[in-house]
Amino acid sequence: MPGNATTSHLLERIRKFYEVLAEPFIGREEEARAITLAIIAREHVVLIGEPGTAKSALARRSAELISAKFFKYLLTKYTEPSELFGPLDLNALREGKYVRITRGKMPEAEIVFLDEVFNANSAVLNALLSIMQERVWYDGYTEVRVPLWTMIGATNRVPEEPELEAVYDRFLVRQYARPLPENKWGELLDAGWRIESGKVPSVQPVLDMKTLAEIHKLVFSVDIATIKPKLLRIFAVLEERGLHLTDRRKAKSLKVIAANALLEGRTRAEERDLIVLKYIAPRDIEDFDKVSIVLSEELRMPERFIKELNDIKANVREAARLVDSMRSYDPRLVDLFRSLKIAKSRILNILKETDDERVRMLADETLHGIDELLEKISYKLGM
Repeated sequence: MPGNATTSHLLERIRKFYEVLAEPFIGREEEARAITLAIIAREHVVLIGEPGTAKSALARRSAELISAKFFKYLLTKYTEPSELFGPLDLNALREGKYVRITRGKMPEAEIVFLDEVFNANSAVLNALLSIMQERVWYDGYTEVRVPLWTMIGATNRVPEEPELEAVYDRFLVRQYARPLPENKWGELLDAGWRIESGKVPSVQPVLDMKTLAEIHKLVFSVDIATIKPKLLRIFAVLEERGLHLTDRRKAKSLKVIAANALLEGRTRAEERDLIVLKYIAPRDIEDFDKVSIVLSEELRMPERFIKELNDIKANVREAARLVDSMRSYDPRLVDLFRSLKIAKSRILNILKETDDERVRMLADETLHGIDELLEKISYKLGM
């Protein structure tokens, strides 16, 4: 492993990459993180979702931030291999040589974005398989090594055809790009206006390919020993719930777990890094929620506590509206008082289980609201 100062600098660079990648996109932090993890691990990532969910823009920006050679193409069942790999050199062909002109095409790219990747025909799919797995392209009888680092695929559907399964499995990282919720629409309008009016700063690279290669080497220096037992248990639970991972995905998951540790500034994997299984285990759209439930049950994640606290907070707000509408000595006040006491006890237990700053702040805020409401109920009950 490089010296501590060098390691620290590399970890700062990759964190900067993630933050700058996500910065202009409203509500696309998960998509940016999925791409970042795939790039650290030198794996491939597919973004699943309807058009207009920033998939193409994220891919292009990721390449620009690392000064990578970028190739982008929309695939259809009529896409010819020459559109991706370059046309035949006719002059060479006259001399009996089979040579393609690859300038500006996929064989020279380091980051590749293929839109509607599962629309490809069998000729293109066969070429993609060897490129994704071996970084090798077979040009006629010639084996050509390609500089591909990460392929980013986009699709609006999960493939069901058996002939697409092998390509789909090679996208180790998968993220479902959901439409933005209503509470993000205002920010979306503001961001869209800035983009349309040309007020978005030009992209300045934060990495280069040489530095990225050094970061990638760190993946295999991450201490993963302590998380293996928990990882094996989660694999078993997922299998019990009907969520099957291929042997390839199980084995390669360690790279993404290690990548997440690096992204969080650590060279030792911790249980919380297993959260990245939410990008690896799902196959179908509905699997994303199923996997999240399993991880929520198996991991003591801040996100789990935050969701629970937000639910409690929403219930407290609703209870406050009810209390305001009730008269003094209303018998329902007693039931509300007891429920609030139970909620308060649960929050105090959460505080004992976590040292996450976000959780503690939300817990304190929710406790304050409960205490105020308990005081109001006590007054109405004459306690």
